[in-house]
Amino acid sequence: MRAISAALLLSTTCATHAATLPAGLPEGLTEQVITTTVEHARSAFDVPGIAVAVVQDGEIVFSRGYGRRTQDSASAPVDARTMFAIGSNTKEFTATALAQLVDQGKLGWNDRIIDHMPEFRVADPSITRDFRVSDLLTHHSGMGQGAGDLMLFSHSTFTRPEILAALPFMPFTAPFRSDYAYNNLLYVVAGALVERMTGQRWEDVVQKHLIDAAGLPACQSTPPVKGQTDVAIGEGESTVLPDRSALRLPAVAPAGGIWCSADGVARWAQTYLNGGRSPNGRQIFSQASRDTLWAPHGILPLPDTAEATKTHFRAYGYGWFMEDFFGLKRVWHTGTISGMVSYVTFLPERKSAIIVLTNHYSHAAPFAIATELSAYVANGKSADWVTYFLNEQNAKEAANRKKAAETGPGSAARPFITLPDAAQKDYIGTYRDDWRGPISVSGRGKDLRMSFSHADGLTGTLSALPHDLFVVRWDDRGQDADDDSYVQFERDTSGQVTGLKMQVIGSDFSFDAQDLHPKKISSSPEALTP
Repeated sequence: MRAISAALLLSTTCATHAATLPAGLPEGLTEQVITTTVEHARSAFDVPGIAVAVVQDGEIVFSRGYGRRTQDSASAPVDARTMFAIGSNTKEFTATALAQLVDQGKLGWNDRIIDHMPEFRVADPSITRDFRVSDLLTHHSGMGQGAGDLMLFSHSTFTRPEILAALPFMPFTAPFRSDYAYNNLLYVVAGALVERMTGQRWEDVVQKHLIDAAGLPACQSTPPVKGQTDVAIGEGESTVLPDRSALRLPAVAPAGGIWCSADGVARWAQTYLNGGRSPNGRQIFSQASRDTLWAPHGILPLPDTAEATKTHFRAYGYGWFMEDFFGLKRVWHTGTISGMVSYVTFLPERKSAIIVLTNHYSHAAPFAIATELSAYVANGKSADWVTYFLNEQNAKEAANRKKAAETGPGSAARPFITLPDAAQKDYIGTYRDDWRGPISVSGRGKDLRMSFSHADGLTGTLSALPHDLFVVRWDDRGQDADDDSYVQFERDTSGQVTGLKMQVIGSDFSFDAQDLHPKKISSSPEALTP
């Protein structure tokens, strides 16, 4: 843990526009309480930088940065206009862009996708015919959790048209509109639908008709570029921003591509709380659409914190989670991308919102801050949620270490082995998966190496376990490939290697290796290009 002295706290805490903020923090939630909570979380979870904003009675009453913009202890301080990657908090922008089309009468929530995008296909033809606009947004498609994320993250270079072309090969793991399973892929399709209906790029639609129309400061639908200075850098990410001319728009953008500041997200929250009308007086989307987006459309299991927060239901709307929280309706979403985690949460009956942006992969820090500050809004008091989430994180990490020591790769139960060169040759070759494309296994000295196509560097070393089982450890532990994966090679009755399967060792569902079913197509490793 990092100890934070009073001097360091004063030197790394930066208040922005404090003099112009209206008074009106809710009872019990003082500036000192917020600062103490944030710095407690920043220390407990070793988070370099955090930005927090509070909206109360529809007004921004607090917006401040803490700590630094990068992992470097000498980097510039975070302020209320520092841009962070907000990850899946982008989803509400995509859902709202669809709501604008509904408001204009150009689209209906119950419209069939194929009536607007005839090329749309999923694995089951009957589901293809019945797939509705609303089904893109509710995470109840029947695909598995994180299905297709390997086309979106982990150095992926896939384009949106390529993702649409691969969609029919994504397997279904549950009945249509049955089980909840979080899905980024279909929000990319939702973004493609916005593009089809408007004739413009998703980035341009969201920037012009949502971000600029609502007047969101320090907020953009594209990644930051060289020359932009007030930008946070996530854990494990490069501090060198690309030239504008070399910027490649990520295919994942409709599911997680927006960059925004605490001031910008707070103004977005004001717009939602005011029924789609922005603080500048423009009606960006209708209150009827806001109410539809914030209505339950799929039921979810209760959280572990349900008893403590008096939560009796949890649901997903269109781009938003919702639940009851100390007797009040709570609407929220989180986002994780590029080494950063964001949290946006509302208590609409109090016309209140809490925004937490961080440049670290700890989910516990923003969860703790958002829960603790929201409890003050609801009750005028709060338990110590930072310590609660710290204890939960420590217990989970201890359990994972115990499991790894007892049954993980390299343990006595699963020892690594050394294969002779002749045995290694069985695995070398090119494998092809229907939706992810070619995967190469090659030899480099005494090592076997695995590389994915359509990726800027998703490559790792294979270490052998008994019975054709390997562990691949990725060269770049960042870029959403943090967890090692098991690689189980398959043989036919003649003993020839015919394919492989993969399974993540860990909990990162965004590396959906379990959905891969590559078949060996050649005994020569293909030279893969990104």
